[in-house]
Amino acid sequence: MEQVRIDKWLWAARFFKPRSLATEAVLGGHVQVNGVRVKPAKDIRAGDELEVRIGTQQWSLLVKEISDKRGPAPVARTLYEETEESAAAREAQAAARRLSRPLGADLGERPTKQARRRLDALRRAQRRRAP
Repeated sequence: MEQVRIDKWLWAARFFKPRSLATEAVLGGHVQVNGVRVKPAKDIRAGDELEVRIGTQQWSLLVKEISDKRGPAPVARTLYEETEESAAAREAQAAARRLSRPLGADLGERPTKQARRRLDALRRAQRRRAP
């Protein structure tokens, strides 16, 4: 086998779980082959360069082997080689995500039942004074 469809290869290389998601990603422009946006039926060969975006992660890959069968993860990792720049960028992004505070962290802890009742009483008192 010298060539295989890009959506089949992405599925076999375990970038997407169902093949339909791989097809949608290619149609959505999240996958480029040699710098060009392609259709799902595009055949790829060993030596092609791929740009794959999954969510916020960006992968730059070099196709080493071709397969249209989905196998175990260790075998799937032998199908491609990630560029050093891509791996460094993904690690930096993961580190930044770990260091950033989650949404709502600045709000403090959840109020207790007693504190919530005090807040409700304060709001009722303010509504009575407002008009």
